[in-house]
Amino acid sequence: MSSLTNPIFHDADKAREYLEAMLWPKGAICPKCEAVDCATKVQGKTARAGLYMCNACRKQFTVTVNTIYERSHIPLNKWLFATFLMCASKKGMSAHQISRMLELPYKTSWFMCHRIRYGMKEKKKVLSPLGGKNKVVECDESYVGGKARNRKNYVPPKYAVFGLVERGGKVRSQHIESVTGNNIGRIMREQIDSASFIMTDEAPVYKTFGEEFAGHGSVNHSKEEYAKLGGFIHTNSIENFFSLMKRAIVGVYHSVSPQHLNLYLAERDFVFNHRSKLGFDDAARTTMALKSIVGKRLTYRRTDGQTETA
Repeated sequence: MSSLTNPIFHDADKAREYLEAMLWPKGAICPKCEAVDCATKVQGKTARAGLYMCNACRKQFTVTVNTIYERSHIPLNKWLFATFLMCASKKGMSAHQISRMLELPYKTSWFMCHRIRYGMKEKKKVLSPLGGKNKVVECDESYVGGKARNRKNYVPPKYAVFGLVERGGKVRSQHIESVTGNNIGRIMREQIDSASFIMTDEAPVYKTFGEEFAGHGSVNHSKEEYAKLGGFIHTNSIENFFSLMKRAIVGVYHSVSPQHLNLYLAERDFVFNHRSKLGFDDAARTTMALKSIVGKRLTYRRTDGQTETA
């Protein structure tokens, strides 16, 4: 898959066959009744390519049903190509660039990118707490948005982002309306195992919640303190994630509105969680993105990412 000359990026039939083999390793799965290997391929001149008939519920389906590709008129090979380009670019790829490379209208490529980001987003139902016994979770908040430099009468707004990273493991970030004790505390209690040792900066908002975990270490950035206790106490991991996330927004996307910010953060989380240090290359990262598309159909009215129930 890592080669741009791979047939799955240039032939819709090859792309469909590749997706079927990946999502259906034990045979076609009916999206209606979930019967496995109980379907017959529909033949005939008028039949759509890749159409199956379930012998259990008698419903017809293709491999794209109940995925982010459902009911799309864009060739499947272009979907796979766009997914690979986004996964192979460390700081992301803009919809304008996708539009030029895939020869698609900008609005189409913009919606494609949001669908792919939605596919990368972890389902709420399967999220497990970060950390655990003898594990460290780093917490920090940051702000994204425009800079006031060279702006005479208008200061662009900035939006708060709260991030958690299990040291040596996964990261989770999300947009929050404001950095308050209620907002921060709720997220930390929901998403961090209470047996974890947490690391924060000197912000007062963390002092109260630190007592609810196995241990709490902090560094004082205002005094240029970035690590102590032999380098054990620090927040460098979450700071590293924030630096990559901001490079993506400033250098690639340039401007991100608050209603779409969580989808951009989902993409940055996914790429960081499948980084080379954890054993993923571009091809493996793309494979994981393609495997996560099931059950995540996204319509145009839901591109703000606010109505997700999965």
